[in-house]
Amino acid sequence: MIIVGGRMAIAHQALESAAADAARAASISRSQASAEHAASEAARSSVTNQHLACATPRVSVDTSGFRSRPGTPATATVTISCRVPLADLAVPGVPGSRIVTATSSSPIDTYRERR
Repeated sequence: MIIVGGRMAIAHQALESAAADAARAASISRSQASAEHAASEAARSSVTNQHLACATPRVSVDTSGFRSRPGTPATATVTISCRVPLADLAVPGVPGSRIVTATSSSPIDTYRERR
């Protein structure tokens, strides 16, 4: 069971890091469309670079803050979900996989022009 807990903890930490990277990439983008693209690319790249056994991470990007007027505080938020395989551990009573999710937000520059 310790091995299962360790794998889940490592997966969650990797997704937290990927979500933070993606939220930051979105928040420094110049437009809503480029923010969504940058966040998705950053999330997938981060998951890949951390060698997380996650075949198809799901990335959800909330860039609605780009629609607010300059001078209004806003954020970009990214949620990443990943199915972590556990079947290879062969521990009785442990399911074949579990879904791990992480969310992170990053502030959009309050006084920058938004498109």
